Amino acid sequence: MSFISVFDVLGPNMIGPSSSHTAGAAAIALLARKMLNGELVKADFTLYGSFARTYRGHGTDRALLGGIMGFSTDDRRIPDSFAIADEIGLSYSFTTNEKETEVHPNTVDIRMEDNIGHVLTVRGESIGGGKVRITRIDQVEVDFSGEYSTLIVVQQDKPGVVAHITRCLSEKNVNIAYMKLYREEKGSTAYSIVESDDKLPSEAVEQIRENKYVTDVMLIQLQEG
Repeated sequence: MSFISVFDVLGPNMIGPSSSHTAGAAAIALLARKMLNGELVKADFTLYGSFARTYRGHGTDRALLGGIMGFSTDDRRIPDSFAIADEIGLSYSFTTNEKETEVHPNTVDIRMEDNIGHVLTVRGESIGGGKVRITRIDQVEVDFSGEYSTLIVVQQDKPGVVAHITRCLSEKNVNIAYMKLYREEKGSTAYSIVESDDKLPSEAVEQIRENKYVTDVMLIQLQEG
C-alpha cells in the first residue's frame, strides 16, 4: 500500500502559478547553485519541452534565475529576479531547444561559470508537485533528488576511492541512506553520490578531498546552519 502525504496533496510552498514550472524550476536551480563552490558570475539556461514552450507565461525564467541566486521556492524576491540579477551584475541567458525531444518535458540545462572561470553544467528535471531530480553533471548521467543532504565527489575511477569516501563518513558517524557511483567509462571521471538523513559534517568533506584521485567535492546540505 502506498501513502500520500499532505505535501503531495497541497504541493510546495511557492511563489508562482505552477508547482512544476515555477517551484520545480526554482528548486532545480537552487540545487545547481549549491553544487558550484565558487562565486557565480554567469548562468545560461537551456530549456526543453514544455519548459521551452511556456517558460515566460509560467515564470519559469524568473524562478530559474531566482534559484540560481539562492532563492528558495517561496522567496518573495522571485518575481523581481531579473532586476536583482542585473543589480548584482550576474550575467544570464535563456535558450530554448525544441528539437531535442528525447528528454523529460520539464528539463533544463544550467551552465554556470564562477569568478575564476570554472564551468559546471547541470541538467535537472521537474517531475511534478515541486519535486525534482538532477540527471546529469557535466557529461555524466546521474540521478538524485536533493531531498537528502547530498555529497557529490568528483574523482578518477580508481580502486580504493569509494572505500576512502565511506571510511571518512563512517568515522564521523554519518548514516548513509543511498550511495551510487556514476562514470563516463571505466578508468575515467566518476561521480560518487552519497545521500544522508543527517547533516554532512564539513570535516568529513575536507578529509575526502585529501585523496589524490578526488578532484572536487560538492556538498548540498538539507538543513543549513
